[in-house]
Amino acid sequence: MRNISLSKNRRRARRTGLLLGTVGTLAFGSALAAQETLVVGRSMDVNSLDPSRAFCDTCQVYLTAVYEPLLTLGEDNKTLVPKLATTWENNDTFTEFTFNLNPDAVFSDGSPVEASDVVWTFERLRNLKGSPSFLMDGTQSIEAVDTHTVKIIVEAPNSEFLNKVSAPYTGIMNAEAAMAGGALADESAATADGAEGWFLENSVGSGPFVLTNYAPEDELRLTANSAYYGTAPGFGEVVITQIQDSVSQAQALETGSIDIAMQIDADTAKNMNNPDVVTEIVPSFNFVYFAFMPGSEAMKGKLTPPVREALTYAVDYDGMIEFTVGGNGNKIAAPIPNGFPGTANLMPRSQDVEKAKSMLADAGLGDGFTMEAVYPNDNVYGVDLNIMMQKLQQDFAQVGVDVTLKPVTYPVWREDMANGRADLTAVYYAPDYYGSGQYAAYFGMTEGSTWVSRAGYKSPETVVNAKEGEIYAAALAASGDAADAKYEELAKELMADNVIIPLVSPNLVLAHRSDIQGVRYSACCNLPLAEISRK
Repeated sequence: MRNISLSKNRRRARRTGLLLGTVGTLAFGSALAAQETLVVGRSMDVNSLDPSRAFCDTCQVYLTAVYEPLLTLGEDNKTLVPKLATTWENNDTFTEFTFNLNPDAVFSDGSPVEASDVVWTFERLRNLKGSPSFLMDGTQSIEAVDTHTVKIIVEAPNSEFLNKVSAPYTGIMNAEAAMAGGALADESAATADGAEGWFLENSVGSGPFVLTNYAPEDELRLTANSAYYGTAPGFGEVVITQIQDSVSQAQALETGSIDIAMQIDADTAKNMNNPDVVTEIVPSFNFVYFAFMPGSEAMKGKLTPPVREALTYAVDYDGMIEFTVGGNGNKIAAPIPNGFPGTANLMPRSQDVEKAKSMLADAGLGDGFTMEAVYPNDNVYGVDLNIMMQKLQQDFAQVGVDVTLKPVTYPVWREDMANGRADLTAVYYAPDYYGSGQYAAYFGMTEGSTWVSRAGYKSPETVVNAKEGEIYAAALAASGDAADAKYEELAKELMADNVIIPLVSPNLVLAHRSDIQGVRYSACCNLPLAEISRK
């Protein structure tokens, strides 16, 4: 860690006296909080608890509670507000960014949060090559100017970089503690880092909670951080417990077994008449989509651009919203959420069965063909993926395409995606920050992107769209209306790819016991646990 560990240890020792001076206040606050446990029910989709590898909805909730990014989103879900950085600035070309850290910030072991920890965290995020590594793409240098100042230079203009460092996956880690657990940040990290298992049992953040226990497909248990330098959370313990479906979550909420249910659908919510339960339906930036896999062994030469376009006309988009969420959702044109830059003027897709049949006939597939759909067996945002795919199966059957449904667990799904063992899939996406660039990076058909690797598999040429990289770069070099115009152009290219097809942006049901307050939807962080308390 560039010879900083000794000086950091000396500063930790000096800080010990300060911590002892405030321990009475901390203990008092923790004692009050420790009387309460918050229980949250949801279907857990955890792929990792390593901040540089995690990439899921439950991960967002966990990371936001345990780690802190430099910036975060305000309650309007658009405005950036301070977190570990108290102030920040950038140059006019969006290539240099400077952050000034809160000098009072400490990790859960009491050691100070320093610029060197930020440098190490961001370098590890970039070099590990995990799912969230795109957040550090294009960083040229990450420098600790002094103990509490970080300067980052990017290779090309990036007007979204400040938004990127508000993502929960950029939460700052205690570098010294993480390295002791086997974590690496240098260029060998992608192959030599051995800390993923360690992070399942340990946390090294500065957030209001620390990890106590994780049991896959069972529970994720957090305890209030007694060394937290900010406002103490309202609960001494938080338990996120595995409850698979909407009805089961509703039953647990009504009986008082849980305090918050995160995935109750609108239809179930309508039937809840318990005075001890509060439900509120709010719009979200989340969406559920299906995706074609033209590079799969069975689809090579078959899922051509005209065939993909034809199949998009087979889908009953309006009926899909009614079928999946009882009308409590919205159509979404491109794989960029409604309300994000570039989406205001987009026209959603519509069904035209006769056009679909005609285009399939022109492609020599008038007699239809068979596809296998592999997707997670899950309920997300109130959408049961099985029900959604049954509806899609019916729609495709109208044009002679027979779809076999194969719901699987998340580990099996990830393995199948990595090995080209699906012709069709379905999954979901929630924003990591407010900004359309993340969708270009994730869904864009640019060389080496996540979905080129998945959908193209060993034949990336079946899906690559070189124009999207150029448009994305132009969007990042612009700001305001000019950036919006470029993101609109990009969104139209993503639609023309006909690979990622959004089906519904569900409204969210915020459901909790009536004595719980502070529950809200966050576009970056899903459910900010530290804001929740009991009346």
